[in-house]
This record gives sequence, structure tokens and C-alpha cells, in this order.
Amino acid sequence: MSYFLPLLLVTTLGPQQVLGGDILETNGFAACLENNTINISRLKLLYDRSTNNVTFDLAGTSSKEQNVTAVLTVTAYGKQLDGRSINPCEEGIKMLCPVPEGNFSAKDNLAMPTEFVSQIPAIAFKVPDLDGIARLELKAEDGTALACVESIVNNGKTASQPAVSYVTAAIAATALALSAISAVGAAGVGGSTAGVSPNFGDVMFWFQSVATNGMLSVDYPPVYRSFVQNFAWSTGLVEWTQVQKGIDFFRQSTGGNTTRMSVEFLMNATLVYNRTGADNAKNSKRSLEASLENFLYPRANINFEQRSNVTDQPPAEDQSQIMHYVDGIEAYVEQLKIPSANTFMTVLLMFAILIAAIAVLILLFKVILEVWALFASFPKRLIGFRKRYWGFLAGTIVRIILILYGTWVLYCLYQFTKGDSWAAHLLAALTLLISTGILGFFAVKIFLVARRVRKLEGNPDGLFLNKPYMRRYGLFYDQFKSNFWWIFLPLIFYAFMKAAFIALGDGHGLIQAAGQLACELMLLILLLWSRPFNTRAGNVLNIVISVVRVLSVVCLLVFVHELGIAADTKTVTGVALIAIQSTLTAALAILLAINAIVVMCKDNPHEKRRKELEKRRQVDNLTPLDARNSMLLGKGTPGHDGKGSYRTTPTHDTFFPIEQQGSSQYPMQPMSRHDPYGGYHVRSQSAGTLSRQSLISSAAPPAHHEPDNHRDYGRGY
Repeated sequence: MSYFLPLLLVTTLGPQQVLGGDILETNGFAACLENNTINISRLKLLYDRSTNNVTFDLAGTSSKEQNVTAVLTVTAYGKQLDGRSINPCEEGIKMLCPVPEGNFSAKDNLAMPTEFVSQIPAIAFKVPDLDGIARLELKAEDGTALACVESIVNNGKTASQPAVSYVTAAIAATALALSAISAVGAAGVGGSTAGVSPNFGDVMFWFQSVATNGMLSVDYPPVYRSFVQNFAWSTGLVEWTQVQKGIDFFRQSTGGNTTRMSVEFLMNATLVYNRTGADNAKNSKRSLEASLENFLYPRANINFEQRSNVTDQPPAEDQSQIMHYVDGIEAYVEQLKIPSANTFMTVLLMFAILIAAIAVLILLFKVILEVWALFASFPKRLIGFRKRYWGFLAGTIVRIILILYGTWVLYCLYQFTKGDSWAAHLLAALTLLISTGILGFFAVKIFLVARRVRKLEGNPDGLFLNKPYMRRYGLFYDQFKSNFWWIFLPLIFYAFMKAAFIALGDGHGLIQAAGQLACELMLLILLLWSRPFNTRAGNVLNIVISVVRVLSVVCLLVFVHELGIAADTKTVTGVALIAIQSTLTAALAILLAINAIVVMCKDNPHEKRRKELEKRRQVDNLTPLDARNSMLLGKGTPGHDGKGSYRTTPTHDTFFPIEQQGSSQYPMQPMSRHDPYGGYHVRSQSAGTLSRQSLISSAAPPAHHEPDNHRDYGRGY
């Protein structure tokens, strides 16, 4: 079976082993026959390759006494293996020979024939999240089907592991730390909280993209469904049973229905991934037919002992688990034991905890600086943070809102469509309105400032060279080129539209996938056309991430049920998708390590240019009598007399100096006092000349002269 070979890639994930040895086990089951004469209430099958035996545990009820034949068939990756017929009387299973009227149960070991076992590939015992289904049919002597149940087969290995979640969280934490270091240092020189790409925002956007790839209503292969669970934390989904119980109580108190939508219900339910879409699950007949192709995922591990005894004791109670059909976002969140109606409130609590933690850390750092200042002096780069820590805190919160905005839109819209609590609806509406309002307010302010700067200077460079602007608005555009400062706005729109397609299209996988592909293609075209980031590495990295996102969505189209693609093709596509996304995640981790060096050794391009311009401005303001222009100050380019370095008296009085190669693109205006909120107040050249004339005339007899008029360009920025 050559189609199993690509699955070897998954073994590099280091899947967690739950079962010992080469063992295949069924977990949970679903009926695959309507109007059963025999109702199965318990089914557990375990195959041990070392002994070549199948241990079974079967229980149920029968409407009459009758002889049956059991037919066991196994399907792996869409390929059905040859089945085996089992006659309970020939195998010595007394409790099933015949099946009695009423309750019955039986446990025993059966040896499997070599021709049946030889069809099971060795890779089935090693690949995580085996895509296999076992079907057990009970037939009458005339061949009439009496009962039919199906159960997923697994080998105890899964691609969803806490260790992977911890590693991805550590990568994000590293990005956050580097962004914080860069931002704290920039606080003293008028920088922003953006940081060098890849920064915290880039990493979180990528992790959220992987997580949302698993929220569509499509036929995911089990291995990919488990893989994307490792990134659920990036969207605010964390498995926390006690929190869910509290949310259940809150919902119940505010109009919610917790009968089949609570954490207690999920603890006792088996998730059935409906391959034909959530709407079909509501139709009993089609749902029953569709269940033949459904994957079952148990909410709890089933520990099973191998036994060789037969029992004639009837089952004390129905031990079958509740079959809970799920699809799309509901399937994604409920794997984490989060009821779908609790999704928004869970994310809201996680967001509140994150904001509180960041606020505490920033205030704690402020306290440390104050204590440090009492006993010793600290680096000058921290002075700005010490003076403006409230602004730093506000900027950090706004940046978190910017990073999580797409996820927030997704869960708010999902709450409106699937939620059942009026209080949760109200909170979703308020928080969505507030977050959108905050981003809209900053967008409008930035556009107004940019228009004024462009009107005065002819270009938007003042957004980057003015410290107050950078402190207040730089987090939106600091990582972009000056001509593409506006690129943050289409990025916000992209996040909104992507989330809207997933939330509002829930249950319609083709629409979701097509909408995602359209969004990703438009973003890729925008990045290729503009290349907006202020470093070549930033452009290359973000274009590569965008290309991978496009490829990911193309792969998701393979999983769309309406296209009817074979199960083995879907599994191979899922494995390839895991390899691509894992590679990019590892690359981001490496680039973050490189960024750790860049942050310490290299300034932001805009910050570096601003420092150079300020330094040149100070030089151009010197006069021959200025002590800073003394020939005794250091060595420099010697004058014609060879007795020291000196500079000629400047012939102009400007804010920005004239570049060595041609004139500066900035208007050369004399500078008056600096307004920290309104920018620099500049005077016209004629006004400056008249002011100097007024100074001279003040030492002479009064004479008639022109009034000192000037224009204020900076006020109101």
C-alpha cells in the first residue's frame, strides 16, 4: 500500500504513545443501521499484534432469541480490508450462541487469521491519529442485518500534544519579550511598540492562521485535526474545566440552555465528526447514512483489559456514550471540552487575564525603576519609559487589540449566530463595538495627521520623524515604509473579512474555503505589489508567510466534502500541510533568535534616520562664538591653516539639514519652540530675518520696523 508511505513524515512530530506495544483499539461507536433488531450498548475491540488476538467486549439487548453471525470489517484511509465472519457457536462464545432475549454481554479473545492480519500495514501502528474505522455487523442465519455499529480505530498516538503547544507558546513568549525590549528602549527616543519583523504580531498572526484553518466545516483527516489543536491557545481557547463550569452557570442564569451544551455533557459524550455538514446531522435518516463515514472521537480514554472469560451477567446499565454530532467551529472548540456556546465567554476571560497580567508586569517594572533610581542611576534608554509608562501601557493594550482583532470578530459573530445567553450577546456586541471603535479612532487620527503632514511637507515622512506621533500612533505603521504607512488599514479589513467568512459560513465548508482563498490571494497581491515593510527581510518573510497561507487554503479545498476527494488523498494532503506549516513555524523560531541579536545591535531604520537628522540640526544651529564649535573640541577635518577643526558659519537656519547629495526632501524652515502634542512650531524665513533685525534694533535708537509675523504649521497635528 504505497499511499501509506507519505505518512512517515508525521512520525517526526514525536507522537505521544498511550498504549503499550503494537496495539489497535476502538473508542466509542455509532449505529449504522436503522431499526435494529439488536441494540448494541457497549462495544470495545482491541487487537494486539504481538499475540495476534482480538479482545472484544460486547453488550446490548435483543428483542428475541436468535442465532447470529458477526462480520468484522476494517477500513483504513478509505481502503476496506477483507472482512472476517465469526460464528459465536463455532468459537465457543456461549452468551452469543444463541443471542438471548433481553440483555446480553460477552467478553472473550479471538485469534485472527493470518490472511486478515497481513493486510494491516506496519505503519498503522506508528502513524499518529490513524484514519481507520471498524464495523461490526450482526446478521441472522438468512443474512438479514440485525445490528450494525462502527467505531474509530486508533493506535494511542496523536499529533495533538501538550509539548507542541508549550513550544509554540514559548516561541510567542520569546517574540513578546523581544518586542517588549525593543519597545521599552524606544520609549526614550520616540519609538513605538512594534519591533523588528518577525515580531510578536507576526508570530501571533501566523499561529492564529493555523488554528483557524482547523475551524472550517470540511472533512479533515484525523491527523491534521489533531495538529491544529496545538495552536488553539493563540485564539484564546484553553482547556480549563473549572472555568467552563462557571461559564455554564453564568449562561444558565442568563437564559442559556445547558442540557446538551455544558462541560458536564461533553465529559460523557462522544464527538462524531459529521462529514456531510452540520445541517445534515439534524436530518435523522441522512445523519444515520452519513454516520457510516463519520469519525468518532471519545471524550475520555477507555482503559481496556484483555480477558478470556465469558460472563452471562447482563449489563447493569447502558454503557454507551452519547453520540454528539459536531462540525466546524463547534468541533474545534469541543475537542478542548469547551461547549460551543461558551466559546465567546472563554475568550473574553482569557483576554481579560492577559490584559491584567501585562498591566501588572508593566507597573511592576515601573516600581523596579523607581527603587533602582533611589540607589543608583539606570540606563538613559529607560528614562523615557519611566516618564511615560502610562502611555506605554495604553499602547501595549491597543496593540493587543490590533493583534487579536480578527479572532475577536470571529468569536463575536459566532456568539451572535450560535450563542444562547442574552448577557453573552450583550458583552459580545459591546466588546466588538469598543475594539472596532478604538481601531477606527486611531485610523481616523492617523489619516488626519498624515494629510496635514503631506500638505505641509509634500510627503508623509513627518509621521515617522516626529516623536509624539511615533509614541501615539507608531505601533500601527512603524514597521512599514513611509509611503505605505496606510497599509495597516487593509490588514485590519483583511482580518475582519477572514473572520466573517469563517463565523458566518459555519456549516458550509465550500463557502468558507472559497472566502478564505479570496482573502489570502488579495493580501498576497497587495504585499507583492507594495512590499511595504521597511526592511528587505520583513518583506521577504511576510510574503513567504502569505504564500504559505494561500497554499494552506488550497489544501483545505481538498478536504471539502462537495468535491468528493478520496480519503487517502486527504490524509496525504493533511500530512503535507503539517510538514509545510511546521517548517514555517520552525523558521520563525530561528528568525526570532536572529532578531534577538538585531534588536541589540541595530536601530530601527526610521529611528536611525530621525537621530541623524536631529544631530545634523544641532550642528547647523552652531555659530562661530558657540562653545560647541570651538576648535578645542576634538579632532576632525583640519582647516586650511592646519591648526584644528572648525566649521564655517551656516548660511541658513533650518530644522532639517541639506543632504550631501542634493537638497533635502523636507522644507527648510526655522524652528521655534517645540510643542510635545502639536509638533514643531516653525517660522517663515522672512519672519526669522525680521526677528533678528528686531534684536539688533533693540540696542539702537527706536526706529520703525515691520511687525514680527509668523505662521504656525505645527499646531493641531
